[in-house]
Amino acid sequence: MTDLEAALRTVVRGEVGFDVTSRALTTMDASNYRRVPLGVVAPQDADDVAAVLEVCRDHMVPVVARGGGTSIAGQATGTGVVLDFTRHMNRLVSLDADTRTAVVQPGLVLDRLQDAAAPHGLRFGPDPSTHSRCTLGGMIGNNSCGSHSVAWGTTADSVRQLDVISGRGERLRLGQGWAGAPQGLRDLVEGDLTRLRTGFPELPRRISGYALDALLPENGADVARSFCGSEGTLGILTEAAVRLVEAPRARALAVLAYPDESAAAEAAAGLLPYGPLTVEGMAEDLVPESASAVLPRGGAWLFVETGGESESEARARAEGIVRAADVVDAVVVTDPAGQRALWRIREDASGTATRMPDGSEAWPGWEDCAVPPERLGAYLRDFRALLTAHGLRGTPYGHFGDGCIHVRIDFDLLTEAGVGRFRRFSEELAEVVVAHGGSLSGEHGDGQARAELLPKMYGEEMVALFERAKGVWDPDDLLNPGMLVRPAPLDSHLRFSVLPSKPVDVAFGYPADGGDFSAAVRRCVGVAKCRTTSASGPAVMCPSFRATGAEEHSTRGRARLLHEMLAGELVTDGWRSTEVRDALDLCLACKGCRSDCPVEVDMATYKAEFLHHHYEGRRRPAAHHSMGRLPRWLRIVARTRTAALVNALAAVRPLARVAKQLGGIAPERGIPRLAARTFSRWWERREKPPADSVGDLVILWPDTFTEHLTPSVGQSAVRVLEAAGLRVALPPTVRLTTPPGSGGAEVTVALDPVSLLRGRERVCCGLTYLSTGQLDRARAVLRRTLDLMEPVLATDAPVVVLEPSCAAALRADLPELLHDDPRARLLADRVLTFAETLERHAPDWTPPRVDRPAVGQTHCHQHAVLGDAADRRLREAAGLAGDLSGGCCGLAGNFGFEKGHFEVSVACAEERLLPAVRGAGEDAVVLADGFSCRTQLEQLTGVPGRHLAEVLAERLEGDG
Repeated sequence: MTDLEAALRTVVRGEVGFDVTSRALTTMDASNYRRVPLGVVAPQDADDVAAVLEVCRDHMVPVVARGGGTSIAGQATGTGVVLDFTRHMNRLVSLDADTRTAVVQPGLVLDRLQDAAAPHGLRFGPDPSTHSRCTLGGMIGNNSCGSHSVAWGTTADSVRQLDVISGRGERLRLGQGWAGAPQGLRDLVEGDLTRLRTGFPELPRRISGYALDALLPENGADVARSFCGSEGTLGILTEAAVRLVEAPRARALAVLAYPDESAAAEAAAGLLPYGPLTVEGMAEDLVPESASAVLPRGGAWLFVETGGESESEARARAEGIVRAADVVDAVVVTDPAGQRALWRIREDASGTATRMPDGSEAWPGWEDCAVPPERLGAYLRDFRALLTAHGLRGTPYGHFGDGCIHVRIDFDLLTEAGVGRFRRFSEELAEVVVAHGGSLSGEHGDGQARAELLPKMYGEEMVALFERAKGVWDPDDLLNPGMLVRPAPLDSHLRFSVLPSKPVDVAFGYPADGGDFSAAVRRCVGVAKCRTTSASGPAVMCPSFRATGAEEHSTRGRARLLHEMLAGELVTDGWRSTEVRDALDLCLACKGCRSDCPVEVDMATYKAEFLHHHYEGRRRPAAHHSMGRLPRWLRIVARTRTAALVNALAAVRPLARVAKQLGGIAPERGIPRLAARTFSRWWERREKPPADSVGDLVILWPDTFTEHLTPSVGQSAVRVLEAAGLRVALPPTVRLTTPPGSGGAEVTVALDPVSLLRGRERVCCGLTYLSTGQLDRARAVLRRTLDLMEPVLATDAPVVVLEPSCAAALRADLPELLHDDPRARLLADRVLTFAETLERHAPDWTPPRVDRPAVGQTHCHQHAVLGDAADRRLREAAGLAGDLSGGCCGLAGNFGFEKGHFEVSVACAEERLLPAVRGAGEDAVVLADGFSCRTQLEQLTGVPGRHLAEVLAERLEGDG
């Protein structure tokens, strides 16, 4: 333990972390920059903050304040001690609806304030796209704005009073009339009034530099406002009184379509006189194909929100704007769910923009320049011309009504030549912004990305005045040094420079990242959508973070640890790292990040890759043998016909306890019962349908769970598929024959059910081997499966997979693991869900009416990989009313069964699934297509969940 760590542990009541994990999690924010801190402190209160500052001042160690870590300019990283305000100092202290004032701690997430204010008809005005995870302290530090700034301004416009501790330990309460000003600040301002009155551009989004003009007498000498946007360089915020605004009772969203980005930019300023709440812009190259259908026809769009006392009033205002605007097309939406869906397209741009349309990487650096709104069109044309001159690409979007543009650019930050071009472009763009009367930063602050270029905007003398102001507040340069004044070069401390220059040897193919695992890990840019404290809509990602609240259990946190593992500076033992292993241990491999993360980080795949290398040539945990090889054990039971014996032994508590202990299974878990007769044995003995059926042939995949644990699901699926007129066969029971006299023109299929049993190898998706990182075994299992499936692949028959996790493994993991085998892609492309099969191959079939409410949860893998649109349409056709919840059941295959995971597993289930089921009426159908989901429901609530196929089959039998 270092002297610094020991001193901090003596005086701080909060957590002090100088371990590898704590430091690795805070090396980066959402910027291009990386700094390795000495340690991290999560203070309990202002006394802890004061104690940390005193100790660090004595040791001459800098201090950096950090909230959600979503800063894009590098100001939330540092080489000293990082203060993490998200763990403890994250409360809403009070809310006074009468005075429209809230008192908050710096670590409070914005959405939590909005949730508390909403019942009073109030809200906090500024709302960045990161509202679900950014903190009020970070917003004050950066003077954040968001989409509603045309109506409610910046964070500085909403601040009333700030409690701050200066670098020298003074506790100050900042306000108007010089309240709380440190000694010397007033003299500094009054000694240079002329410069302060003439040296700042007039525009709504001027965030760059210090807001010293707020200290002018005509501006009320507002010390609190002047502090906003200082990026933690002047003092440490411990509490803030902020102003709330009245929220409109109703809103309407007009989406205006224009032929291109330039036309949308030219039109934005002209809409401001109509009093909109937002004027946001984006072009078609940022809109995913899945979302384009909900937007009006055009090449670029303005999202213009209006408010009113009623829905009709809000709609009338929106329609008035549509009539006044010269648009290609437009749509007005008043339905809240429809508005949320449209806003999600805009908000996800902060992550979507990190990839160019061809999949190549793009980075921040010139993320949020702002110009006067009326000059936006001209600025964008000059910006585009500069990109072209440097051979760069970028996709602008953002706050068109305020003249503020966000953009990610495909800088090459991996090579010396690329970094040199990054610098030259930055210098030239700064001159373009200034020529248009703009600000280098219009929202996210200067940080390291732009502070070096502030003399181009303000001149050397004004920047010297900024340095003097910093000296008044923080004479020891203790607080976030290298930001705003005396900055580090904009091309130093780049986070990519520490990564391996050559691809590392890996098992998966990572086709979207050119086979480079480093590039896959680089996908995480830190926007931290995975750190939301509650799942909304169908979202799944990141259930273990929501259960624990710990950064290392977020997708971002795990990606950061993998980044440091590849860098080798902090995490020095590579694939053998216990820090990475422990962070990945609570990853449920739900694949939610694959769809919910804007840049499609796939932590489930990264976890499997890591476990493969971590345990290579080493002893694996018992659970990897007991549950990772589950298909093997269950096949042995089936062949020896000992299911009844196994069930009987599992029912003997002392024996079950020993078995669970030996198998690494959580003692709280019950061992699922095996079916007395497997699905394939039922298939062998069932009454066969008439041989003259002319419906499409479909191959029903006998997954391990359906085969050995819930054969009723497979039986029901056969009943429904055949009722829909389809011919059903099982692999590898398909044998192709050519009818005599056909000349080879036709192919018929003979069913050979007995071949599926006794001495024959079986198909398997390899799921349990994949989830435990036994990738060599998974590869062997999948190659054998492809061999067995070759007769099927020679036909055009689809493969129907009833278990969503198995379907996802075949559709996504199979072609990525066996990327060198073309048959893998052929099989992956054949995989259909139960509902997709009925929709595509029996489109004229009408399902039986159930006419009951449905409750349950869309399976994680279905949400992330397969999609559930066909399922929703099938449920609707069957009269199963209601939407299934999002989130995660928490069992997630072997995860919830593993020893040490029970509490987190239950917490995940309690977030959405269990409350939804408990709150359902007695006539509700509890749907759960996944075996894990059904098992979790049964073990935690006693409620039996059912596969959709079972519900429809039962209704068919009732009709019969």
